Amino acid sequence: MERESMEMDVVIVGAGPAGLSAAIRLMQLAEEKSQEISVCVVEKGSEVGAHILSGAVLEPRALEELIPDWQDKGAPLKTPVRDEKMMFLSEKGSFNIPKAFFLPSLKNHGNYIISLGNYCRWLAAQAEALGVEIYPGFAAAEILYHEDGSVKGIATGDMGITREGAQGPNYQPGMELHAKYTFFSEGCRGHLGKQLMERFTLRQETEPQTYGIGIKELWEVQPEKHQQGLVVHTAGWPLEGDTYGGSFLYHLEDNQVAVGFVIGLDYSNPYLSPFDEMQRFKTHPEIQAVFEGGRRISYGARALNEGGIQSLPKMTFPGGLLIGCEAGTLNMPKIKGTHTAMKSGMLAAEAAFAALSEGENAPKELTSFTEAFKQSWVYEELHKARNVRPAFKWGLKLGTLYAGLDQLLLRGKAPWTLSHGHVDHETLVTKDKAKPIAYPKPDGKLTFDKLSSVFISNTNHEEDQPIHLTLKDESTPIAINLEKYDAPEQRFCPAGVYEIIREEDGSAPKLQINAQNCIHCKTCDIKDPTQNINWVVPQGGEGPNYPNM
Repeated sequence: MERESMEMDVVIVGAGPAGLSAAIRLMQLAEEKSQEISVCVVEKGSEVGAHILSGAVLEPRALEELIPDWQDKGAPLKTPVRDEKMMFLSEKGSFNIPKAFFLPSLKNHGNYIISLGNYCRWLAAQAEALGVEIYPGFAAAEILYHEDGSVKGIATGDMGITREGAQGPNYQPGMELHAKYTFFSEGCRGHLGKQLMERFTLRQETEPQTYGIGIKELWEVQPEKHQQGLVVHTAGWPLEGDTYGGSFLYHLEDNQVAVGFVIGLDYSNPYLSPFDEMQRFKTHPEIQAVFEGGRRISYGARALNEGGIQSLPKMTFPGGLLIGCEAGTLNMPKIKGTHTAMKSGMLAAEAAFAALSEGENAPKELTSFTEAFKQSWVYEELHKARNVRPAFKWGLKLGTLYAGLDQLLLRGKAPWTLSHGHVDHETLVTKDKAKPIAYPKPDGKLTFDKLSSVFISNTNHEEDQPIHLTLKDESTPIAINLEKYDAPEQRFCPAGVYEIIREEDGSAPKLQINAQNCIHCKTCDIKDPTQNINWVVPQGGEGPNYPNM
């Protein structure tokens, strides 16, 4: 069976804030200029929002530019931030930072606590009302190229391929989507974006990206413990001082609280488990008091970019663009990336529409985007924030002191730019130089295990399909990862995907990949010390199905 193909003006990969904002802006411009264009968005989740996960506190700056009448159109921004706290935790105690000493980036007046999934569903409705075609359940699996090497579009994955790689009884070939311009907005560590960066050497003049993993739960708490509009951030315990990370508690409407824990993936101890650190965090007296008597509703995890402006790749290449978290536009000191992702998509749309208006003289590469991006408030914001995250390579205390100096006194205008100085997968020490961490057993009320957590993420994968967590070398997990690092993939994966099996007969241990558990966080692709794991898309529509994350 041959692939069918469709011709579009612009194809967008990923129905997140960046991709949907780009689609909306393109159609707005077409309407303003009375020009017909065709735009489609492909989304690997079963529906828009199914794979989206964030805190999330939304700064509405980009939304107000894109859809000024968002309130009249029913945008799901129901909970304005009313109060905020920042705490440093010790094992049993806490210290509240006076608001006068908050970094400007952590002041949330005028922002909203939201479900990013519901927000993206609303953005998708706005896009469709303007004529955008959105195809959920279709994973972009392959980049297509013209003979001259420029990007031609994408192909969605074949469906019904068996574990052995044969065409099963329900086989359906993927579809080719050809476009004059293709926007890649897969989110952090997109597997197609990774290929594009290598093919077009987009990282040649930048620092490597550095990442974190964010683990999140949604709870329904007792009414007397709920303070709608409250934002809480913490740093310190349970992490050691040399490990970057912290937490958030966001009080939404309907007695719901989103709790999350973020750990920088440049940590050094191979025995550290981000999932178990998050569970341990909830046992702190200040945090436990919020959730006692409550009910956990949902769970998920996702990698996030932390590198900032130093780590932004060249975002244009012949035939397309990287936008949003695909490129790395998140503002780490703010712990926000939705507004910057949206604006990058809007700028991409404006560059593409101007080029499409030139007809046959349209440029292959949207170089005008680069200058527009550098003149935008996104670039200014990221430039001011550039020195905060790399300062934490000196530890929590010195990093915090430097952040205060940089942001409060120098206001982000220091005449220097700090380097991150590492690649995350190279920071683990060997197991003989590391101290094992004894994590408490989960109680099933406040703390939980990985498998029960994956269950409430509604994750599903058809088992008879090729494993989408591919290994470049089958021997490496045992010969190197287990031998040198005690198989850290067992711990850095928050979903129990990787398991070392030791048979009772004394035969050699082996790595078992439970691919059906994968929640698409991309941590393994980032943190694997040998970069032997390569995450590729499974069949479209599979993975987690987050209802309200």
